[in-house]
Amino acid sequence: MIKITPTELTLISQYIQAITGIYLDQSKSYLFETRLSSIAEAYGCKSYQELHNKARQEPSKNIEKEIIDAITTNETLFFRDKGPFELLQHKILPEVIDARFSQSALKPRIKIWSAASSTGQELYSIAIVIKELLKDSSNYLFTLLGTDISDAAVAQASYGTYNRFEIERGLDNKFLQKYFTLLNDSWKIKDEIRAMVNFKKINLLQPLTSLGKFDIIFCRNVAIYFTLEDRKKLFNRLADNLADDGYLIIGSTESLTGVCPRFVPKRHLRSIFYQKK
Repeated sequence: MIKITPTELTLISQYIQAITGIYLDQSKSYLFETRLSSIAEAYGCKSYQELHNKARQEPSKNIEKEIIDAITTNETLFFRDKGPFELLQHKILPEVIDARFSQSALKPRIKIWSAASSTGQELYSIAIVIKELLKDSSNYLFTLLGTDISDAAVAQASYGTYNRFEIERGLDNKFLQKYFTLLNDSWKIKDEIRAMVNFKKINLLQPLTSLGKFDIIFCRNVAIYFTLEDRKKLFNRLADNLADDGYLIIGSTESLTGVCPRFVPKRHLRSIFYQKK
């Protein structure tokens, strides 16, 4: 394993923050070495300085993509933390549906964004909540978008196939039997759910206006890796992408106090969500 020097640690940390927003301090040398040394060796680099130079200069950006895939955590599970999905089912979705019905004589359009969807479990959980709540969702025009910075994560999410370990983390057996099909030693999401969602690669540090407005945004457990300045920029961008009466759901350990004054926290039972002032 190639050892990283303090100078290289600073250089690589700044590079990763620039391309992903993820801030890793000087205590993370082990993480760089365990996750990036194999990439350095694969490209014939004898140091992390050389890896950095090749990544910056390579026109195809393949090294950069591999670095992003290696560094991003992609820690997720179905129905993670439970509370946000109960909030979605019992309060947010019914209120959004009522509001959109009152605004349109046609099928109401409802847009939901999982802004750091990783390998897709969060967005598929949202889709399952919709199916369970509405039974027949054909009377509505749902747009469910999942975005992530990792090509590998987006690819797995799009394919919708999970191994037993991934399935057993958070997914109730009744949903497994109802919405998944056994495929060799893995489980694949059924077409009725897969057809509801779309995944694409997005860097949350870049302008997001092209995505349009959303009624509901999930952005959980990604901003915790950002500096305060980048968190402020991110949530101001999300405010621009949220409908005036829309709902923002962040991680259970996160807060927007001192981060984005455009949002106000609101509580429903045990869960907190945010709306624009």
